Amino acid sequence: MEKRITDFIKKHHVLTLATCKNEQPWCAQTFYTFVEEENWLVFSSDKQTRHIQESTENNFVAASIVLETSVVGKLQGVQISGTLREAKEEELKKAGAAYLRRFPFTILMETTLWILDIHHLKMTDNRLGFGKKLIWDNPKLN
Repeated sequence: MEKRITDFIKKHHVLTLATCKNEQPWCAQTFYTFVEEENWLVFSSDKQTRHIQESTENNFVAASIVLETSVVGKLQGVQISGTLREAKEEELKKAGAAYLRRFPFTILMETTLWILDIHHLKMTDNRLGFGKKLIWDNPKLN
């Protein structure tokens, strides 16, 4: 993944996750960390939340991370599609270590970690020119 994209993802910490069930879309915001070598976004969420319940029935999800600004020339954000799964076994160790490094206060929480495998990502970066897009597709899926 291009450095400009990974730098942006690492700089932020809140993503909006979009799920869908019975043609009814839903969005939820969550703190995340990025595991660059795996192209994972890792977040914590209770299994009873609507977005997790929906993703267990349809694990194809979308997400976005955006820089809030009113200056058009500074607009940046990523739109992501991928699959969501519960972190388990060896992946849980790696995901958990990364999440705790980013959010050490969560050591006191009982929660479940989730991995969003990024399949496709589009970054808009107006600092590179109005509407400039950077596209990344996961090479593991081709």
